[in-house]
Amino acid sequence: MAVTFSDLHTEGGLKTLEQFLSGKTYVSGDQFTKDDIKVFAAVVGKPGDSFPNAAKWYDVVSSHLATSFPGNAQGVKFSGKAAPAEAAPAKAAAPAEDDDDDLDLFGDETEEDKKAAEEREAAKKPAKKKESGKSSVLLDVKPWDDETDMKKLEEAVRSVEMPGLLWGASKLVPVGYGIKKLQIMMTIVDDLVSVDSLIEEHLTVEPCNEYIQSCDIVAFNKI
Repeated sequence: MAVTFSDLHTEGGLKTLEQFLSGKTYVSGDQFTKDDIKVFAAVVGKPGDSFPNAAKWYDVVSSHLATSFPGNAQGVKFSGKAAPAEAAPAKAAAPAEDDDDDLDLFGDETEEDKKAAEEREAAKKPAKKKESGKSSVLLDVKPWDDETDMKKLEEAVRSVEMPGLLWGASKLVPVGYGIKKLQIMMTIVDDLVSVDSLIEEHLTVEPCNEYIQSCDIVAFNKI
């Protein structure tokens, strides 16, 4: 149902608005609409301390308008009375055919306008951040031969750093003929780290491949 306000430039009009806004944030419903803009345009300035509800509403509408019109406004004031219509020069009258092109900022809100406003409000609400899964991976890192410095091999492995990758415990495991391999645990954030890319693009290319011949995934478990 439409609400009617009058004389919002007077104390009596502001008192009516103050009573209407008791317990409310906006003029119509719980969202910012064109109704708020219409009433805002009729209020000559921020209501005083004797109208706390209206003053709070005025600040809310001002913040909405500030985001819609980000330019640095200098402020304007109006004084005097409008000249009689018959005194206006004939050339000032706009052609009738141009009426349809006028922008009506305070026209009735259509269903499309309401839907678009709701979509804008929904877009402003932060989406619930989806938590990324983690995995625990056991990796076999094999040297070139029994003369490979395994300490430097492990240093080369741990030198690989990237977001979502955390190296864990490690140990040397005998393979045979005096050769040992490095088994090392790592924890990864699934959305940030690909184990295949880690091996192919970091561990088995320069400079790590000076010590590392190959890598194999021994175990891969979701945490």
